[in-house]
Amino acid sequence: MALSITVNAERREISATPDTPLLYVLTNELKLTGPRFGCGLAQCGSCSVLVDGVERRACVTPVAAVAGRAITTLEGLPAWHAGQTGAKTPPAMHPLQQALIDEQALQCGYCYNGMIIKGAELLSKTPDPTDAQIRKAMNGHLCRCGTYPRIIKAIHRAARLMAGQRT
Repeated sequence: MALSITVNAERREISATPDTPLLYVLTNELKLTGPRFGCGLAQCGSCSVLVDGVERRACVTPVAAVAGRAITTLEGLPAWHAGQTGAKTPPAMHPLQQALIDEQALQCGYCYNGMIIKGAELLSKTPDPTDAQIRKAMNGHLCRCGTYPRIIKAIHRAARLMAGQRT
């Protein structure tokens, strides 16, 4: 049975069955490397994607549940950001990606995808979040290396970058 899904603004025909987890379609069939298998139980956030701009755990989402909706993965995040800001050309990276690098918040990379996806969703709705808002949004995203303080700093840095302020 052929299904059609839209991933990173590109309509894709897939051959997976409707109950196949979205994560498997993204990684195995479409060869995307942003979303990652972490726990398989929607508890770590490593597999996160945006579906119509809202974070969703791809490891437990059947692909049929997102047919006809806009799926954005880590690879499509710069273009998603450009679409939100009205920029004609997408940046090389979402501002949060650059901020995580600048704050040296990344170590093993296990959490990277989920932290970026959830952080980008947060910043799209709350341009200048407080520490409490960041902690609440990031609850349920696990970082094996424990760099949570740096991740919070990176989200604040990204908020300033997005507001046009110097960091």
